Amino acid sequence: MEGIRIRLFIVLLYFLSITVPSIYATDFNYCNKKKEYAVEVSGVVISPDPITKGKVTSFTISAITDKALSSGKVVIDVAYFGFHVYGQTGDLCAETSCPIPAGDFTISYSQLLPTYAPPGSYTLTLKIQDGDKNELTCIKFDFTIGFFFDSKNGLANSLSS
Repeated sequence: MEGIRIRLFIVLLYFLSITVPSIYATDFNYCNKKKEYAVEVSGVVISPDPITKGKVTSFTISAITDKALSSGKVVIDVAYFGFHVYGQTGDLCAETSCPIPAGDFTISYSQLLPTYAPPGSYTLTLKIQDGDKNELTCIKFDFTIGFFFDSKNGLANSLSS
């Protein structure tokens, strides 16, 4: 569907549709474009797309580090039309195998979206901190939660673009 851009989100996602999940790369920006982060993000993939309420959504962050990492935190913040609606801090080693050697690595994360989450535009900010709480990277990306019609459950929805 050309012209429709649906972004995915790492945080609390479910799906009402029973279609086969697709995988799409998601555009992201660094939080501070002038800063040189110790961890360089090379890609964000969220699956499935489009996002709807009712099923698990997964995302994978591909990154590169110059130094081995033995511990750290993943800090997630979600904003809805600019207002903070969700935050979570988790153990980096719970999202990937530690120690992380220097070089390429991935962080995989899955979440459920509450069925009461409103449709619209969201922004997810993801920070990775080392064991001393030093910020290793910080990225942001936008996504949209739309509505779909699920005839089995009688839920009226319309795709947002």
